[in-house]
Amino acid sequence: MHERAGTPATESDLIDVEALVRAYYERRPDASVPGQRVAFGTSGHRGSSLATAFNEGHILAITQAICEYRAGQGITGPLFIGSDTHALSAPAQTTALDVLVANGVRVLVDEFDDYVPTPALSHAILSWNNDPERRAEGEADGIVITPSHNPPQDGGFKYNPPHGGPADSEATSWIANRANELIADGLKGVNQAEPSAVETYDFRGRYVEDLANIIDFDAIRRAGIRIGADPLGGASVSYWAAIRDRYELDLTVVNERVDPRWSFMTLDWDGKIRMDPSSANAMASVVARAGEFDILTGNDADADRHGIVTPDGGLMNPNHYLAVAIEYLFGHREGWRKDASIGKTLVSSSMIDRVAAGLGRHLWEVPVGFKWFVPGLIDGSVGFGGEESAGASFLRFDGSVWTTDKDGILLCLLAAEIRAVTGESPSKLYADLVERYGDPAYERTDAPATPAQKQALGRLDGDAVRATELAGEEITAKLSHAPGNGAAVGGLKVATEHAWFAARPSGTEDVYKIYAESFRGPEHLAQVQAEAQRIVTDALG
Repeated sequence: MHERAGTPATESDLIDVEALVRAYYERRPDASVPGQRVAFGTSGHRGSSLATAFNEGHILAITQAICEYRAGQGITGPLFIGSDTHALSAPAQTTALDVLVANGVRVLVDEFDDYVPTPALSHAILSWNNDPERRAEGEADGIVITPSHNPPQDGGFKYNPPHGGPADSEATSWIANRANELIADGLKGVNQAEPSAVETYDFRGRYVEDLANIIDFDAIRRAGIRIGADPLGGASVSYWAAIRDRYELDLTVVNERVDPRWSFMTLDWDGKIRMDPSSANAMASVVARAGEFDILTGNDADADRHGIVTPDGGLMNPNHYLAVAIEYLFGHREGWRKDASIGKTLVSSSMIDRVAAGLGRHLWEVPVGFKWFVPGLIDGSVGFGGEESAGASFLRFDGSVWTTDKDGILLCLLAAEIRAVTGESPSKLYADLVERYGDPAYERTDAPATPAQKQALGRLDGDAVRATELAGEEITAKLSHAPGNGAAVGGLKVATEHAWFAARPSGTEDVYKIYAESFRGPEHLAQVQAEAQRIVTDALG
């Protein structure tokens, strides 16, 4: 923990925006240097122009690759494009538009030149493709330009195909490989033109208007719930005002500032500026106002993550809120399929497993990455999909799809609905779950690993684990593939009756991540964490 974690940023913490943008245009990536290659993680390509990891050359190549990919897939409809408030997002959108127009792609940008949250872009793609008349013009897809909650110096670029959610590994691998080929060839295969032929789309108006089909605003209004919303300087800033006005809510946008340096933030756990609404340090200034509202919320820069603050509990752990949201939704959404499953990633809390069992609902456990929930959300077989990193989405009242990407705005509004309908705060409802199911201790830590060890961990089979016990309990599962869909988890999960750990290699650092949880308290959790490293090291040989 950094000594200044949770304290306001000072001038020395802030980026030089001009230098960052200048580096975007001046630095040329070298595809032979690993750190300068295009690499798609679970949420697109990310990096800083100062490290020659997110520069004009990258965006030219990625966008050309996307044009070629969509042509190969027969995607002939419009491409929706939007960006967040990071300093590199606007230059990247300008670059991308040059390439898209030159390749004859029909492009739709925001009607009001506003920022576009990730859920609004996913909503736009699905709205188009679910309309028979529009779909007849060709399926739509999209690009959202955001590094999510990453620090101010970073940029991010993500492709969402016609299903509206994050592209799968097959698509991103093809796009990344083709982009790196183009960079290596000096960008000779990239088409560019002035972006004159672009159309507009009202992302905000259409998204806000449609929220009435998924959130009970009448209940929120009747109960007089006082809502505070902090966009944390991100893309949702004008969305919250529009929601307030459209649904006549007692809602205050507590911070309307947009600053690409994020000078108003408090520092995260490592002393960096990071717009993570699930971090108590990053949210310190928001949490300080908890007593002013019935529900106080935060979103990251592209509004795909949520932070929930209550007067009686402060900032909720994301796992805790997911458990509360699941129990509430499956008891208050009569239009959902009776066999609709509860979706969770395998590193999310086992409290969700116990809630699912109590509800008599099937638990669908998948690897890390929201893309795994896409098919189930589209056909209604998954009512709710959530990740431990404070990202989730769920179905409309009638059981049809809302978004196939994470929607932080939606989950914040749900907290207000829960407070209005139940008369209790989400924190109190989680305390009720603890009384019924136990009190889990959960933590994520990092352990050192060489690049070779990280590669080996990513390919590890559960049978490689020779241990039979974990922290004094018999091991009941050794998983290298997710129970829900059989997909490889890119790591390992080991479970007992009361505890589990999962180990996954980091995509950016020489460490692997250890997620661990115990229903037998913090001391047992520490024992699980210590033995997890030994078990992983032994399995890697």
